[in-house]
Amino acid sequence: MNHTRNVYLKMKTLKEARNILFERFHSFEKQKTETLPVIKAVGRVTAEPVFSKLSSPNFHAAAMDGIAVDATVTFGANESSPKTLIPGKDFNYINTGQVMPENTNAVIMIENIQVQDQGHVIIEAPVFPWQNVRKMGEDIVATELLFPRHHKITPYSLGALLAAGIFEIPVLEKIKIFIIPTGSELVDPESAAKKPPLPGQVIESNSFVLESLAEACGGECVRHEKVMDDAVRISDAVREALAADFDMVMILGGSSAGSEDYGKIVVSQLGDVLVHGVTMMPGKPVILGAIENKPVFGIPGYPVSAIIAFEQLVRPLIFRMQGLMDEQRTRVSVFPTRKIPSKLGTEEFLRVKLGKVGERIVATPLPRGAGSITSLTEADGIIRIPNHVEGLAENSPVAAELLRPVSSIENTIVCVGSHDNTLDVLADHIRIQYDHITLSSSHVGSMGGLMALKKGVCHLAGAHLLDPENDSYNIFYIQKYLSDIPVVLVNLVFRDQGLILPKNNPKKIKGIEDLKRKDVQFINRQGGSGTRILLDYRLKQMGMVPDEIKGYENEEFTHMSVAVTVLSGAADAGLGIYAAAKALDLDFIPVVTEQYDLVIPEAFADLPPIRILLETAASASFKQRVAALGGYHTHLTGERVWRSGGAGQ
Repeated sequence: MNHTRNVYLKMKTLKEARNILFERFHSFEKQKTETLPVIKAVGRVTAEPVFSKLSSPNFHAAAMDGIAVDATVTFGANESSPKTLIPGKDFNYINTGQVMPENTNAVIMIENIQVQDQGHVIIEAPVFPWQNVRKMGEDIVATELLFPRHHKITPYSLGALLAAGIFEIPVLEKIKIFIIPTGSELVDPESAAKKPPLPGQVIESNSFVLESLAEACGGECVRHEKVMDDAVRISDAVREALAADFDMVMILGGSSAGSEDYGKIVVSQLGDVLVHGVTMMPGKPVILGAIENKPVFGIPGYPVSAIIAFEQLVRPLIFRMQGLMDEQRTRVSVFPTRKIPSKLGTEEFLRVKLGKVGERIVATPLPRGAGSITSLTEADGIIRIPNHVEGLAENSPVAAELLRPVSSIENTIVCVGSHDNTLDVLADHIRIQYDHITLSSSHVGSMGGLMALKKGVCHLAGAHLLDPENDSYNIFYIQKYLSDIPVVLVNLVFRDQGLILPKNNPKKIKGIEDLKRKDVQFINRQGGSGTRILLDYRLKQMGMVPDEIKGYENEEFTHMSVAVTVLSGAADAGLGIYAAAKALDLDFIPVVTEQYDLVIPEAFADLPPIRILLETAASASFKQRVAALGGYHTHLTGERVWRSGGAGQ
């Protein structure tokens, strides 16, 4: 087996890569067409100009209910000198949409006539010719151009086509795309549903994601079964696609520089490698190739890299092959909540959460890893950091491409601070009754939440900061760091905090004092989090120092991440909440019951979304859901437990 690595020798910028791709595939002489019933053609692209066969309307039609008249008989009518009209001679009754009788050219609305004896009517105002009438051809004139070639047919188009007497229409055939998932580690979803993947195995999802994305922009996909990491087998699958006359091939995985990444080898043996490596992040390892004059893409295996590579290179080409412009997302000006460094020379697609706080839309960055698909599912937008910029400054406006509607961003409650599982429950519970409200939480620790409030980049913060002097929570820190901001403190829960341990506690850990044992590996929470402050307080009480704990410097940002680390075997213990241990069926040793509060500036407390949040938190149904998680106490949930005065308290 050849274990030579595919070094990126000539990486291109995204702009250069697109230019190379479009130059190589600038025309498509083999665009095939098919004729479809118009009612089945929505979403398809016209293959030739479309001309109307009928006028619409194809007769003079009444636009109002009333009486049809020759306008000249109404001339001179006014309030002081009304006119009397005789049925059958001067007028005929007519309904909206009906054919205008011969020798009539106007309609007097029914509410503007006074009916007299013998059916006569009196009018007090004239009408002008063709008033309240839809003239023949007013909308569409027979033989006029309805749509040019390469027009995407919409539901609106459907109405015009049928009105113009078009019942069948020539359209371009869909772009046929062959998708080849590769990787010896992959497991098909159907197999994974029957038997959980083993360590080292990965559920194959990219082909299904890219298939859906391709179909949304006019593609028609066939998915090959998984191919092992073998250059011959991958080559055979590509040849199969070419023999079946597909328009495009996507090889998923194997595009990087690893010893078992065969994408570049296959493309170079069967055709030409146009580009290997693009200076963008995620998506750098993408391959652009040509085999038998057809585009072949090597798509990176990490899910976010795969999606970005598709959206930036494959999708524009699919649109281009249909004679269409790529669809552009809405852009808005946003303000990063903190300084965001970025690598010079690389264009970065930064996923962010967005929310309108005051008069500004604030952007909080999500994890930047190419393997974190949730960084896209949780994202409201994407900020593109150009390759000539080393990062973004805090509170300086930048453009963000929206992944959700502006209305959704404007109805988002931005919560920053300590993580707790009940925030996710609260977000879902709000949506039961108020589906237009979103609660978006970012986990940066309790102190991070207070600093976010101080900078004005969130509506509220979750906090559980212990004051060692009197065992109270949060008030001391609010008075110290938010002395100029009036806030209300609302209790969300009391929760059991303790040591999360592997099932059956194999190392027989009894308490925090055992963390200094040499055979115990610990996983910590990040500095500034309430859990970290609690641990340091307990260590000081017990006369222990951090250097005695193996793994004290290893940090996670959420309770669930601590629990997952313990479950994976990477740690023997971590400090976190009982609900996280219960969720993953881990052991738990209680250490303390602590107070977890929401810190809300007075300026936001009466906003409708915040009122909805507080009403929901105080509801019996929410408290029942929280209690079911285990390790929570809700006797004060939803209650305002303290209020500051601001302006130095």
